[in-house]
Parts: sequence; structure tokens; C-alpha cells
Amino acid sequence: MLPYRSYFNWSGGKDSTLALYHALQQPAYSIERLITSVNSTYNRISMHGVRAELLEQQAGALGIPLQQLRMSDQPTMTEYNQAMAALTAALYKEGFTHSVFGDIFLEDLRKYREERLAEQHINAYFPIWKRDTTELIHEFIDLGFKTITVCVKSELLDQSFVGRVIDKDFLKDLPSNVDPCGENGEFHTFVFDGPLFKQPIPFTLGEKVFREYQAPKDQDDNCFSGTANRPSSMGFWFCDLLPV
Repeated sequence: MLPYRSYFNWSGGKDSTLALYHALQQPAYSIERLITSVNSTYNRISMHGVRAELLEQQAGALGIPLQQLRMSDQPTMTEYNQAMAALTAALYKEGFTHSVFGDIFLEDLRKYREERLAEQHINAYFPIWKRDTTELIHEFIDLGFKTITVCVKSELLDQSFVGRVIDKDFLKDLPSNVDPCGENGEFHTFVFDGPLFKQPIPFTLGEKVFREYQAPKDQDDNCFSGTANRPSSMGFWFCDLLPV
């Protein structure tokens, strides 16, 4: 039996990288493409804020073809769903049958992904689902992957946490209410080296910038349930990474 033709929903961060590491060890799956949402207004990875040039270098170092889903700045959920549906339908026509994710424990998000994919006859695969996040981050570090924080949620982490390489000291400094993998959106990362990479991705640290985002006014603009108690806005610290 031939392996399932699969594409990976790639964020460029540590959870994606560890999930890819495990997926590549599964003979049932053939990972043939990376799919990344990119903010076309700023030419950066959506939410993470990493420049598309570094994303392209990352994909080159991994040796997997990259396809960018170009989106406007802060698209509505309807716009996002329509763009993803069109992309998924095209991938299905190419012969892809499985979509791979680095999600760990967000049930609502998994349900949303599976339902949307089912509409396009695509199956979802979650290689690190329900793994203990403390165990995962230590496995990531022990394997030799290297990653840096590029975005942190300001209500939980101050700006000193952004632009830091994640190591054992970083984990010791995290507040107790922050997941060690940032699975609740506490922080996002960019992986620049490790066992899957042909060569490290060179960069220098740029400026740190604070940005505030307004919560969706319409509950239909959110793929999660229980949005009524969410704050009206959220602030994030970003650290720009400059390609070398």
C-alpha cells in the first residue's frame, strides 16, 4: 500500500517542527508540501510575524516544497474559511488525502479542523496529540532543535520573553500559568536549526514591537466556543528577525 500523500500545516514554530519530525518517521504518510498562511500586507507568517524570506529559507533547509496561502491583514473567519476551502479542494484534486497538524490539546480547534477538512474529503493527522507539553518541549530541546520566541502575549509575558532562545533556563523562567509549549497562544516561535535541517537559518535580532488586536465582534468570526468571556482586545510583543 502506498503512503498517504500528505501536506503539513506549517507555522515555522517548535510544535510544527516536532510534529513534522514524528510524521516523517511514519511510513504511512508521505509529507510532500508545507502550507503556511502569510499576511500579504506585511509579507510575514500570520500571527507569528516572521518574515516570509525566513520562512522560505526554512522550507529550503527542510527540503520540502512550500506553498503560501496569502491572506489580508486580520481576515474575517468567513474569508479565512473560503480561502482554506479553495486551497484544500485544489490539494485534493492533486491527490493529497491527509492534512497534518502540530496541535496538542485544543479540542475545539481539532474539531474545527476535522469538520472543515471533511467537507473537502481530506483526513486530519495529529502526530503529537495529547502528549504532555512539558515532556514535548524537553524532547524538542534534547533532540537538538533550536528555536526563538518571536511573539508573546503581553498579559502573561513581558517583553523580556520575546527574542529569547528556548532552553532549560527559559522554561524555568516561565510563570506557572503559561503552558511550556505555549499551546494556549501564550507565545510563538521560529525554529532555525535541528536534526531535520540541512543547514541553520541565519538571522539577527531586530526591534521589539507591541501590537494590540481587537477581538472579533461576531462570534461566527471565531472557531472556538466560549468566546463570550474573552477580552475585547489582546496585546502582543513581537521581535523582528532580520535575514542575513
